[in-house]
Amino acid sequence: MNRIALFTTLTLSVAAATSAGAALAPGAKAPDFSAPAYLAGKPFTFSMADARKKGPVVLYFFPSAHTKGCNLEAHLFSEAAEDFKAQGATLIGVTAGKVSELAAFSAETEHCGGKFPVAADTGASIAKSYDSSLKMAGISLPMALSARTSYVIAPDGTVISTYDDLAADDHVNQTMSSLKAWRAKHPKK
Repeated sequence: MNRIALFTTLTLSVAAATSAGAALAPGAKAPDFSAPAYLAGKPFTFSMADARKKGPVVLYFFPSAHTKGCNLEAHLFSEAAEDFKAQGATLIGVTAGKVSELAAFSAETEHCGGKFPVAADTGASIAKSYDSSLKMAGISLPMALSARTSYVIAPDGTVISTYDDLAADDHVNQTMSSLKAWRAKHPKK
């Protein structure tokens, strides 16, 4: 199969892919992980356990940097980054796609704008531990990609909410709404 046909097939597969029926349910224990990450183009190691010590975590998985839906989602999260911070939450994006581009993606103003980190999930092992691998008709795709799934995780590691939708435009609203509802019951000290 030539490269154009392969690319077309993969593109159509991703377009038809769903993550329905996946994802950790509210009340489940969120796995801790450490991963190479970037904030404003600078590398560091993100630790979920360390982030949870500071408060709730908004974790969102996205299929790949520098793609239309993921660009939009990152931009929307960057616009809301200060609002998440005001709620005492750590915001982190995680992807298995185009991890070599994450340093630039984290710094570019049209994407993350240096307002929150993105972590590399080579081989989608973190996504798999969260049952957030991209699937088509319930079957994992041949390439390891993350689904578009967002979580709000309590400091004790309990999943507060899950939003699982390939459309990129409502993840910020869904996670912020869940975070605010949780925060109303757990005021900052």
